Amino acid sequence: MRVGVIGCGYWGSKHVRVLHGIPEVTQVVVIDQDPERRAAMHRVFPNTVGFSTFDEAADHVDAVVVATPPTSHAPVGLDAISRGKHVMVEKPLATSSVDGQLMVDRAAEEGVVLMVGHTFEYNAAVQRLRDIVQTGQLGEIYYFDSARLNLGLYQSDVNVVWDLAPHDISVANYVLADRPTAVTAWGSAHAHAGVEDVAMLRLDYGTSGVVATMRNSWLDPCKVRRATVVGSEMMAVYNDLNDAERIKLYDRGLVQAGDGEAVHEMPLSYRYGDVIAPFVDFQEPLLAEDRHFVEAAITGIAPPTPGESGLEVVRIIEAANESIRTGRTVELRHEPAGLPSF
Repeated sequence: MRVGVIGCGYWGSKHVRVLHGIPEVTQVVVIDQDPERRAAMHRVFPNTVGFSTFDEAADHVDAVVVATPPTSHAPVGLDAISRGKHVMVEKPLATSSVDGQLMVDRAAEEGVVLMVGHTFEYNAAVQRLRDIVQTGQLGEIYYFDSARLNLGLYQSDVNVVWDLAPHDISVANYVLADRPTAVTAWGSAHAHAGVEDVAMLRLDYGTSGVVATMRNSWLDPCKVRRATVVGSEMMAVYNDLNDAERIKLYDRGLVQAGDGEAVHEMPLSYRYGDVIAPFVDFQEPLLAEDRHFVEAAITGIAPPTPGESGLEVVRIIEAANESIRTGRTVELRHEPAGLPSF
């Protein structure tokens, strides 16, 4: 299979690297208008073939990875789909649910694979966290909280919610095996008027009764990539920046909360137990993701993160941005047909 990478900036260049390590990929094609980027890829990977436009490259690829700025994901992806190419799009799938739905529908009509790059669902630590939650090891889940913070890395065409929240939303949906029924969000713009660089989301999962909170920021002095799941029996913390202990389990919990009017007179009683760091057999998530894309394109088997999964996240982000604008909670409706089963 010949795979093209459209857009060879930060993420695109990583795809070029990992695709070279997949035996089924016979040719990696670099597609970028910047000749310096194409030349840089060719210096590191001499076997790459470079083109400045997809028009020039179309006859030389069977599948493409779209790693262009978010607002171009839909037009670039739709162009590739219309030419019968299998397509993987970096998050978010699109910047509107109308465009996302169109991509899903067109891919089905053309009989090609449409996949979204929800990379953290291919992260072995996140997969382990899901197993811990779904097997009931934590007990009844009380809440999910995540933080994705950093200083800088502003995007030119979207706000911080479109940029960072897709990761947290896809992780929460995956770990909780559920979809939110309501979204409330707050955001503020500091560096550029009208472009939120700090945001907080609340997702209400009506089926499971879990509330998830998510903090996203381009304007924080510390880089944070963390998710916490608190249950009635145990608590779990996933820290993507801790290579040695990405998952920690805390055998801690509330034993007695008191009752009636006396609750204010007595301290809460807690259980303190061991802290365990389970072994995680880690491999690079992007490599796992690209392997699944190539396998899906060759075999026709649906990938773990199909276009429908990306569309679901786009709808949630749209609701979050509407909530930021209006100051109201936005209810979500889920169509039963055509959506991924968790």
